[in-house]
Amino acid sequence: MSSDSAVAMNNDVLEEGELDAASLEDVVSVSRAFHQRRTCKLIVDSSFDFAPAVVHRLGVEVIRFTYVTPEGEMEDDLWQSITPHDFYETLRKNPDVHYTTCAITPGHYIEVFERAAEDGIPTIYLGLTAGLSSSIHNARQAAETVRASHPDFELYVLDCRCDSAAGELLAIEVMRQATHGLTAREVYEWAREARYFIHGYFTLDGFEALAAGGRIPPAAATVGGKLNIKPELSYDTNGALTLRGMCRGRKKALRAIVDDFRENYAYDATLPLAIVSSDAEKDADWLEREVRKQDGCAGVSIIRSQVSPILGSHVGPGMVALIFWGSDRRERLSLTDRLARKVRGQSRGAGA
Repeated sequence: MSSDSAVAMNNDVLEEGELDAASLEDVVSVSRAFHQRRTCKLIVDSSFDFAPAVVHRLGVEVIRFTYVTPEGEMEDDLWQSITPHDFYETLRKNPDVHYTTCAITPGHYIEVFERAAEDGIPTIYLGLTAGLSSSIHNARQAAETVRASHPDFELYVLDCRCDSAAGELLAIEVMRQATHGLTAREVYEWAREARYFIHGYFTLDGFEALAAGGRIPPAAATVGGKLNIKPELSYDTNGALTLRGMCRGRKKALRAIVDDFRENYAYDATLPLAIVSSDAEKDADWLEREVRKQDGCAGVSIIRSQVSPILGSHVGPGMVALIFWGSDRRERLSLTDRLARKVRGQSRGAGA
């Protein structure tokens, strides 16, 4: 894999301060076991807001998304060429400038999957949800092409149905399961089920970025700003953004995130949590302190990272999120969503 198309991370580099000691030890133990009993290869993309230390230690392959600035197209290289603060400070100082992002093309995926096929190791690709990007559709198209030319090659493509560091948490546990003797097919099936047990709740500094991306009307963003309204958001079972609530002020929005954590957390100290922000470290620090106050959470491993330019281009500076393993998100489907799922199932059965 060339440096232009992906990042092949290894164990040689570790940035200080990105993981606490417990989190790092968890990742290292998974990494050692995985490389001793490598049943499959894992490929991910750069939308998962990885802490670089996690990528380095796990040795996963990361396909780079690209984003477009007034200066041209840039690669998301996990903050190697620009710091998070510099990236988000540019957005703060230029509120009328909006970055756009590009889907990974089928051709790019074919290059990555072809190289994996030549290695001959069963491969799983965890991709950004179709609720936010068309890339996963391109990955499936590319996978079909590669399977046709390499019929004996095991290649699985999975829509994570979640975003940001939820994908990071899933990737860590996928690696762990690969060390427990599961075949590539079994790991894929495990991940298909496990993806619904990862929760993510976040808030934004304002509505401007959502309005610029066409997700809410500009007038709503203006009114929200004047009234100091801060949203609490999550994602549904398809991975699309959902509005959890509207809070009067930033602190109330952060407390709403803690409330949802308390209600849905699995309380399993063996599983790390993730806190990510788009250059909002003070609020991320506050969120971590509040999490550790909860019963059984004082020593839980928390992975801290920054929102990548890919998602950051759409949410802007000031986002902060808490991501964790919890209850089955499918059990929280609304009545109308349950009806929609039933209709989809019936229509597919009729067409079979």
